[in-house]
Amino acid sequence: MTAVSEPDTRTVVIVGTGIAGSGAAQALRKEGFGGSIILIGSEPEEPYRRPALSKELLSGKASIDRVRLRPSTFWTEQGIDLRIGETVTGIDTDSHTVHLAEGDSVPYDVLILATGGRSRRLAAEDSERVHYLRDIADMRRLQSQLIKGSSLLVVGGGLIGSEVASTARDLGCSVQVLEAQPLPLSRLLPPSIAEKIAALHASAGVALQTGVDLETLTTGADGVTARARDGREWTADLAVVAIGSLPDTDMAAAAGIAVDNGISVDRYLRTSVIDVYAIGDVANVPNGFLGGMHRGEHWNTAQDHAVAVAKTIVGKEEPFESVPWSWSNQFGRNIQVAGWPGADDTVIVRGDLDSYDFTAICMRDGNIVGAVSVGRPKDIRAVRTLIERSPDISVDVLADSNRDLTELAAGLVASPVL
Repeated sequence: MTAVSEPDTRTVVIVGTGIAGSGAAQALRKEGFGGSIILIGSEPEEPYRRPALSKELLSGKASIDRVRLRPSTFWTEQGIDLRIGETVTGIDTDSHTVHLAEGDSVPYDVLILATGGRSRRLAAEDSERVHYLRDIADMRRLQSQLIKGSSLLVVGGGLIGSEVASTARDLGCSVQVLEAQPLPLSRLLPPSIAEKIAALHASAGVALQTGVDLETLTTGADGVTARARDGREWTADLAVVAIGSLPDTDMAAAAGIAVDNGISVDRYLRTSVIDVYAIGDVANVPNGFLGGMHRGEHWNTAQDHAVAVAKTIVGKEEPFESVPWSWSNQFGRNIQVAGWPGADDTVIVRGDLDSYDFTAICMRDGNIVGAVSVGRPKDIRAVRTLIERSPDISVDVLADSNRDLTELAAGLVASPVL
């Protein structure tokens, strides 16, 4: 007789309703988990595509209903207890309980922390004219002021700042971007590529100021003034501060869970405390490709974490290994990034940088470690496979645009050995 397995009656509590948390709830059901799933988020919104905040939602091209991850009925149909607008204030790992701001407690057998990050903030006075962009409420406040003919200061030329600048220009606003580094997007792109994205913004009328060591950001009746330590000043009707985020680890640390640039986890997304996992932007994960630890802050990494942790919880555990990739839409250009590009990498360009039709492959110590592509999404998929397989491909082959990267990745083209 075939043994009948006992039904899984555990309760999984997930803190955070972003793509990591909501994705984990969905993945658990897909993997056959039959126990209780409680998904708790402080934002009073059903799960939605957060990358749309700086693009489709802010521009008004998409409604909130269009960017929700699932219809409202989905969560009930899947037996997922979705609790929005509820804030978890503490974790008792001894009693396996999370505590809510309203005073209630929720017991768990397994806890998944998907608490994400919070905006880095300037030491500036609170003002209706100074904005941060982390959720729908932030987006609505900014959108109400971002009208045609208004002027905007964007503090920070990273991914969110660049996308907000692009959206604001498309809405007919004048835009100035203040970036501390010599180039925008310096954490994400090699310098030669960042220069081209800076040129794209300049051609669209964005005034980019680099090397800005900001001293103060003050507001008055007529607008916002930013002052650099070297005496330069800029003014506008409003400002968006986009200087990165910090992993939201306070609650984990208070519970005695190990944190170090995020919540430290092993290759199975397990924290230092039994029955507690961490995923998404907050998780600092061993990098199986480059060594060391890596904290991804992108949509697709969070999705991959969600699937991996669900497999571990239902007993199908596999070490987490995934090459990250992300995308951005700016001034009609689709920019995609795979792997871990670095400023000192050797960059091999396939295509034409000036026409924004290219794939730039990044190599380090003779290995492919990343790529940046504009308008060539198939190349990005191929490069992710090449990073995973670590093939011995010559620079000449990679640089030859007549060699199809998809075929190389599939092993259909013999590659000369270095």
